[in-house]
Amino acid sequence: MISITTAEFNVLLTAFLWPLTRILALIASAPILGNPGVPLQVKIGLAFMITVAVAPTLGPMPPVELSSSAGLLIMAQQIAIGMAMGLSIRIVFVAVEMAGELIGLQMGLGFATFFNPQTKGFTPVIGQFLGLLTALTFLAFDGHLQVISLLSESFRTLPVSGDVLAANGFRILADWGGKIFAAGLLLSLPPMAALLITNLCLGILARAAPQLNIFAIGFPITLVIGMLTLALALPYFAPVLERLFLDGLQMMLQIVSQLRASPQAIL
Repeated sequence: MISITTAEFNVLLTAFLWPLTRILALIASAPILGNPGVPLQVKIGLAFMITVAVAPTLGPMPPVELSSSAGLLIMAQQIAIGMAMGLSIRIVFVAVEMAGELIGLQMGLGFATFFNPQTKGFTPVIGQFLGLLTALTFLAFDGHLQVISLLSESFRTLPVSGDVLAANGFRILADWGGKIFAAGLLLSLPPMAALLITNLCLGILARAAPQLNIFAIGFPITLVIGMLTLALALPYFAPVLERLFLDGLQMMLQIVSQLRASPQAIL
């Protein structure tokens, strides 16, 4: 008969549960994997399989009771680490959706919105289109596999421990959030420039021929110009998206490495 003590059971449980917590947090916050359209059973099953593959390669866990305050603190830290890693790559997707929203507003499609279950809000149709394009590009570049690989690497860079996380990593994540506006404006610049020129021409036309109903002809013109410019700019989106994906993946490693730094090093 096989007998196991409480201490041995706690070691086995912590060796599996703490890595599972970090992996679940990343899957819940990462794009595509954390989409509400993905069934909860699939997310839990994927996290379980990754944990089974990763847990045997990890070192010994802290000798802390899982139900103690220190054990719950470690679990909360793993949730924070996983969510920070997932948000760092999700920022790229939000930047692209912001570019689509800016383009849609300039085209006069601000009223054409779809309910986005990812953000629990309404997203303009152009933003939804660019978001789907970004997701397909991300899968084409094997970004989901690279995220899982970096997740496994994070356990070596930042092992599970009871040490307090450094605030510098979260500060870097907050600074990386500013990339939403910079990248969104960069992606939307060609269509917005063309639409700005179109609106200037329509304004001059309205002054030169006041009898024209500029509102009746302005909307179809801006819509056609916006669609044409967006179609011409789409082939050039892939290199920009690839660079943003690489920046997001590098930011995942940088955040994890900075979370390991001691508070004295920050000062």
